[in-house]
Amino acid sequence: AGIGKRVATDLARRNARTILACRSRERGQAAVEEIRAATGNPAVLLRLLDTGSLASVRAFAGAVLREEPRLDVLVNNAGVTGLPFAITSEGLEQTFTTNYLGPFLLTNLLLG
Repeated sequence: AGIGKRVATDLARRNARTILACRSRERGQAAVEEIRAATGNPAVLLRLLDTGSLASVRAFAGAVLREEPRLDVLVNNAGVTGLPFAITSEGLEQTFTTNYLGPFLLTNLLLG
């Protein structure tokens, strides 16, 4: 939703292979179908990613590095605010992990 969906739609309009990295399979698949219909680009894909989980970030990055011949653009757009204080299963504060640590790790893993 929001800025991320707009950016993905614009990239798809430019005929880019576009991967939507989403926490929710249902919401992500709905966005993929909407973007495909709006742009006529069938190369819009869904991959699950929760930047609040470093294990999820590592799995996502590993899959992208294995499956994609190249990566030209990365848009880090995940963010949460106003959540109650919580610690992840990895022992990290949830909001900080989702907004900063996860995207930082993802970027560095994808740099190779």
